[in-house]
Amino acid sequence: MDPLAYFNSELDDHAAVLARTHADMADPFVAMLDAWVKAIEDGHKIMFFGNGGSAADAQHLSAELVIRFMDDRKPIAAIALNTDTSALTAGANDLGYDAVFARQIDALGKTGDIAVGFTTSGTSPNIVAALEMARTKGLVSCAFTGRDGGRMPDLADHCLIVPAQSTRRIQEMHITLGHMLCGALEQSLKLV
Repeated sequence: MDPLAYFNSELDDHAAVLARTHADMADPFVAMLDAWVKAIEDGHKIMFFGNGGSAADAQHLSAELVIRFMDDRKPIAAIALNTDTSALTAGANDLGYDAVFARQIDALGKTGDIAVGFTTSGTSPNIVAALEMARTKGLVSCAFTGRDGGRMPDLADHCLIVPAQSTRRIQEMHITLGHMLCGALEQSLKLV
């Protein structure tokens, strides 16, 4: 393995995915942002959830909203459902892992809240179940996904489908788009 060739090919691939994302995602980005702004202005919250690296993205973005992203400001109501280990382990043990996020949305979600699922494949059973529950309860459903979108376009009111096949490239764009949404939300709410 040639480290320099690997370095260059990875960054070239990232740049190609970034260019496709830039070309394809403006309208879905603005639509998702508008939904987030309306929810927060109306006193609702944003609930993030995902598995593995996507769980890390969910808790990362939740923290950006609750604490701060660009500058000091009042908090924005957000929570990452995948950070409650007692709920996750009890739910997985008693109900099955496919139900862990749906159960939390059923307990915590209110009509008008935002449910944001992260799944690079678009087919993760617990993300699918959570967005189905969100729809049942009248939440606004959002998804960050990739590849062909999987089941997310049918389940999410707003969907960001990164035009890539590689999990790592999809996740790189998810955190980039997520950061952009956090910054745009702060500015749209006139908090910074």
